[in-house]
Amino acid sequence: MTAGPAPRVAAGWTAGQPEPPVLPGREEAARWAAEELAKAPYREARPSWLDNALADFARWLDSLAPGGVDAPGSGVAVVLLLAAAAVVIAVAVRVVRPRLNARRPDARVVFEAGTDLTPEAHRGRAAAAAAAGDWSTAVVEQFRALVRAAEDRAVLDPQPGRTAAEVAARLGRAFGAHTAELDTAAARFDAIRYGGANAGPADHAELAALDAALAATAPDYRQGAPDALARPL
Repeated sequence: MTAGPAPRVAAGWTAGQPEPPVLPGREEAARWAAEELAKAPYREARPSWLDNALADFARWLDSLAPGGVDAPGSGVAVVLLLAAAAVVIAVAVRVVRPRLNARRPDARVVFEAGTDLTPEAHRGRAAAAAAAGDWSTAVVEQFRALVRAAEDRAVLDPQPGRTAAEVAARLGRAFGAHTAELDTAAARFDAIRYGGANAGPADHAELAALDAALAATAPDYRQGAPDALARPL
């Protein structure tokens, strides 16, 4: 490693005088400056990322109103703009987000996209699976038959992306005497369909009995308005 050029001595200095000031070359001066700025006091004095972000936000606000935020009337304009932004965000959260969530790949939906079978078709699948000893499929298809039957009776509105828990909540308003059974059936559907839980003959038998009971029961909306059942989340 070769040494840099030696610092120059100030012009006009003669021997015998006090120690002269050192005049570094360009490279030496740059190195000294970098070493000095690297010291802790200089680092601590630098603005943080938060300071920079706040400064950028202040400049953005200043650009929204002619003459800057300190100009007469500009404060009102900024407040109105921020209020409008808040309304847009609220609408997005209330309307757009539920629809996006209903289409999430990981959503625990009752029906996959493109599934459009009748209650009888789902019951037939459940019976065939039960005959083959595939109790998990039997439970899943029996629950789907229950949901399709409620849709055919206009107790539920057909809605893509609906989860088993949503089904139980809505049907519980129409069939209050079966609320606990519906909650249990929805939890069992999720556990088997999405949690990998095992099912047995008793699980399918209980769900088939619930399906038959709901089919034989008229919906009672005295504890909740019927239109609440058909309103999407």
